[in-house]
Amino acid sequence: MWLPLYTVCTRSHTTCRRRFAAALLKLSRHRHHAKVSYLSHSAGLSAQTCKALQYRKHGDPSQVVQLEDVDLPPIGAKDVLVKMLAAPINPSDINMIQGTYAILPDLPAVGGNEGVGQVLEVGSQVKSLKTGDWVIPRDAGLGTWRTAAVLPEEGVISLPNDIPMLSAATLGVNPCTAFRMLSDFENLKQGDSVIQNAANSGVGQAVIQIAAARGINTINVVRDRPDFSQLSNRLKAIGASHVIKEETLRRPEMKELFKTCPKPKLALNGVGGKSATELLRHLQVGGSMVTYGGMAKQPVTVPVSALIFKDVNVRGFWVTQWKRDHSHDDTAFRAMLDELCSLIRQGKLTAPACTEVGLQQYHKALDTAMQPFTSAKQILIM
Repeated sequence: MWLPLYTVCTRSHTTCRRRFAAALLKLSRHRHHAKVSYLSHSAGLSAQTCKALQYRKHGDPSQVVQLEDVDLPPIGAKDVLVKMLAAPINPSDINMIQGTYAILPDLPAVGGNEGVGQVLEVGSQVKSLKTGDWVIPRDAGLGTWRTAAVLPEEGVISLPNDIPMLSAATLGVNPCTAFRMLSDFENLKQGDSVIQNAANSGVGQAVIQIAAARGINTINVVRDRPDFSQLSNRLKAIGASHVIKEETLRRPEMKELFKTCPKPKLALNGVGGKSATELLRHLQVGGSMVTYGGMAKQPVTVPVSALIFKDVNVRGFWVTQWKRDHSHDDTAFRAMLDELCSLIRQGKLTAPACTEVGLQQYHKALDTAMQPFTSAKQILIM
């Protein structure tokens, strides 16, 4: 799928547009000829630039993020030129701009840790990629909110381009987080149960769908809201077994719920505070609670009784660290992506509810992404 390319030359706008148009036409006809050059770097032209959402200091994203022209470096022997197609706005992106995330890039920095792009040109020593390939970042901090980028071959990993673009753009963080948490902490079998808060988040929706594909029950906790019934129906439509409000965790109705499904072996916490404590109350003896987020910005409190009498395991998970731990061996990462893409093709894993926003409307997208009770993920379309 081709989208408008906003890359321009600083001296010769018309010439550069024509070169890119020719490149795109060639690529559509000769997608598998990796040695064809799609972008000129001749000495007679100034450096290529791209449009990028950049910030020069930390702070309120709506104040510090600006759409700017950013120079593209020459393509090295082990580099690829990537045309970005789409990139979501995730909570971690917001935290990074605010300066509160665990890792922070050097400033000035381009926002965005996730997205999908298409390879336009490859360096002479690139072996794992070819022109036309779809790619996603291997790690955080790549800066995906831009129209184009020159990236090291090892900085990206290929995806099949026969899946929906929005699924590809949102695959690298939330579905991978859900996949690993469902796979790495408890030996879950068909008929087992998982309980999670933040069930309408990107991770939560992926957990629901991956668990449903494996025959695992999900008890999904969301905050009360005016459209709770609509949200509940939407989550059940993608495979949720049960959808309940936060306050229901403390009510006798939970006993009735557990008459129809077993108590969960695994709890997934993306909120923290009282919500996390309530999840612990409903775990099986010896079960695990995995924390991957802290939307409430409150600490996780573990009752002594849960530790002594239920011997629960309290763990944490960060998909960025998992990727770094496996950076020298692509086998696990590739196997995970292959399985997720298979679920996508089967219609068992869809992108979260999304709103597509043009890059020029980034202010609107950032403002919406920071609003409470936002169910639709903002996707920047390049």
